Amino acid sequence: MAVPKSKVSKSRGAKRFASNYKVKVPTLVECPQCHAQKQSHRVCAKCGYYDGKQVIVMAENKD
Repeated sequence: MAVPKSKVSKSRGAKRFASNYKVKVPTLVECPQCHAQKQSHRVCAKCGYYDGKQVIVMAENKD
């Protein structure tokens, strides 16, 4: 049975965790309906379409 030879300190263990903890930039793709940038596999926030179908009815902006 594998047993650690000595205890790993809290700071040494935290360094190992922190070396792999990174903020990742989300991958953006172009919406085929309105050509806005959106996250892949998500409903478009501007037009409400997903996979060629309107999923959310968006309200018209009255400027």
